[in-house]
Amino acid sequence: MDAMAWAQQLEASALGQWMRAGWGYPFANVLHLGGLVLLLGSIGLLDLRLLGFGRRLELEQVSRLLTPLGIVGLLVLVVTGVMLFSADATALLGNRMMQFKLIAIAVAVINALAFRLCFGGRLQAWRHRPPPLGRAMAALSLLAWPTILVAGRMIAYT
Repeated sequence: MDAMAWAQQLEASALGQWMRAGWGYPFANVLHLGGLVLLLGSIGLLDLRLLGFGRRLELEQVSRLLTPLGIVGLLVLVVTGVMLFSADATALLGNRMMQFKLIAIAVAVINALAFRLCFGGRLQAWRHRPPPLGRAMAALSLLAWPTILVAGRMIAYT
């Protein structure tokens, strides 16, 4: 099945219909914003700590506290994003800003997974000498997630 046929089916589904009628869309939109706050707040603070801010706070403890919040935020964003997408899937599929947002999400998620693979078990070493690659990945994350936020808002205007 091609992407457009899938989008048409999603839009015609019970979910797509519910999202276009009544409180479905506003409900999902509010939850989407809540997920965004959880993700951006937690990952932003963690990225800043990885870049050297708040050095008196133990990096491992900050990561243990904030990472689960970021994961919950991302999961909420994925679920509510599919819900919101279902309301107007065929138009959004061809929207360049939506396409940009999806690519940026892929970059940000791959960056986060690569960071965890490379440095997840070695955060204690950052006390003495933060690795340049790790800091670059934190900086990319700090740029990518707000870019996704802006792209998401711009979808309404393109």
